[in-house]
Amino acid sequence: MQLTILGGGGFRVPLVYRALLADTSENRVTQVRLYDTDERRLRAIAQVLAAMATGRSAAPEVVVTTELDQALAGADFVFSAIRVGGTAARALDEQVALRHQLIGQETTGVGGISYALRGLPVVVELAERIRAVCPQAWVINFTNPAGLVTEVMRRTLGMRVVGICDSPVGLARRVLTTLEGAHLVAPGSAAGVGLGGSAVHVDYVGLNHLGWLRGLHVDGQDVLPELLARPDLLGGFEEGRLFKAEWLQTLGAVPNEYLHYYYYQREALAAEAAAEATRGVYLQRQQAGFYTVAAELPPDEAHTLWEHTRADREATYMATNREAAGSFERDEADLVSGGYDQVALAIMHAIAHDDAAELILNVANCGLLAELDETAVVEVPCRVDARGVHPLPAAPLPGYARGLVAQVKYVERCTMEAALTGSRQAAVRALAAHPLTDSVAVAADVLTDLQQTHPQLAYLR
Repeated sequence: MQLTILGGGGFRVPLVYRALLADTSENRVTQVRLYDTDERRLRAIAQVLAAMATGRSAAPEVVVTTELDQALAGADFVFSAIRVGGTAARALDEQVALRHQLIGQETTGVGGISYALRGLPVVVELAERIRAVCPQAWVINFTNPAGLVTEVMRRTLGMRVVGICDSPVGLARRVLTTLEGAHLVAPGSAAGVGLGGSAVHVDYVGLNHLGWLRGLHVDGQDVLPELLARPDLLGGFEEGRLFKAEWLQTLGAVPNEYLHYYYYQREALAAEAAAEATRGVYLQRQQAGFYTVAAELPPDEAHTLWEHTRADREATYMATNREAAGSFERDEADLVSGGYDQVALAIMHAIAHDDAAELILNVANCGLLAELDETAVVEVPCRVDARGVHPLPAAPLPGYARGLVAQVKYVERCTMEAALTGSRQAAVRALAAHPLTDSVAVAADVLTDLQQTHPQLAYLR
């Protein structure tokens, strides 16, 4: 099989390649085509992959290109992982938001809307080229904001597009690992959860970066209530420390980590404003150093530098939120994410081998949640097999989630309207309606600031 990665110079691409190297199945990926508009980034990542492939006779062939149609021709699967404007644009988004006393975050609030407004016009063009060059391909979307981008791509490519995020899987794993440590579930229960290789059913519902874990069924029994009854255990994993035992017990669920920005908005904003640098600025400096050096290094040295850079990146993830929650460090279990790479490989394996898997994905609602229309993309457990991706039946949204999910979906729809029609009014509606914006006047001022900051937003009128 052939896999094409759009945004092939991205820092996480080696994680995908590592997952491919571990796949020994008969119908595995034999060629990876990396497409990017930045040749230096492509060279750097190609060097890392060359080191990973050393001594592996069955390693997938790597082809790098800056020609989109060449990258897409013959693809069986396409990963979309683009970032219009790069980490520099992310850093600017965060700084703009903070100038207006709003939370500056990549995919939530001002940052997420700006990210989408820059990226969606390009996403539409990519979807049209995929339809023209490789209409048979399945598209797995990594590009953020993942739910919103997936919904836009589906307008062109239909049901052959699915969005992924590793946050729900990472959350479920951390909870199960905590329960294993307390001998409340069997050892090994966390292994493979959310990746198709587990008998554990994860009851998770919401939108991308706006979801709740409300059940974990091991051998048919929901073990989440046992966790929620134990404040000592709730302090044993990252989300428990972020949200505190009392709030989790009040909800009766464990929120996705990104809900910290909503539930602790004042504290998160204060921590970000006090930070020496925003997350985007930090990553911009870190990655600029990596790409500048790695592109000129021998493969082994480039790979070593990438590993060191990645370890630091994971250790500093959501640092300001942890500061706002009491200043704690990530432990070893927290550092193990769900893995975009593993989720994506599980999708490909399930489709190519007709080996059914249960995964948490971004898919069309199709009547699952009564508060949203049929085409709204939601993040829910799905069954994946050769016939496609099928959302599993789910209980209605709980009361604490209904209003927030409906409001943020409205924001996404306004953002889509702005990006697809060039309507500045729609962009203002999106910014003003977001729960992390506290003033219509501020929303209009923020958009003006964003347009002055990003040339890509000149189309909004």
